[in-house]
Amino acid sequence: MTNGNGAPMQGEAPPQLSVLVQYIKDFSFENPNSPGSLAPRETQPAIGIQINVSAAGLAENDYEVSLSIEGKAESGGSVMFAFELVYAGVFRIQNVAQENLHPLVMIECPRLLFPFAREIVSNATRNGGFPPLMLDPVDFVALYRQNMARQAEQLRPS
Repeated sequence: MTNGNGAPMQGEAPPQLSVLVQYIKDFSFENPNSPGSLAPRETQPAIGIQINVSAAGLAENDYEVSLSIEGKAESGGSVMFAFELVYAGVFRIQNVAQENLHPLVMIECPRLLFPFAREIVSNATRNGGFPPLMLDPVDFVALYRQNMARQAEQLRPS
């Protein structure tokens, strides 16, 4: 409850979101056709990126959130590079209403992790001999809505 100004009422603790730790859970970078894939090209490679979010409860107020990013660059029918990254964090969430908890975990937590995962991908592609791949910002609200719609569709009887 708020006092009308958006502030918590007297005696009510404010919502808290804390990052306890963040880490690379899994990472691979492949440069399968090097050094040929590193030669200058006249056309830009086709780059495909997939992003997923998952979460698991660890303790009463602690959640591990994993941001999975997979990508592949192809040119002329051959793979230039491919990567898979699972970047995770443990978050402590307190004083949040139950109905707000799932969106908070699945939207705000990956939003906090994304800049670090983006840097890992950028550095890996650069260290692989390619220009750094700068991932576009992700709309985690839209991703959340897509996942919720997909889950609702799967639960619908045929």
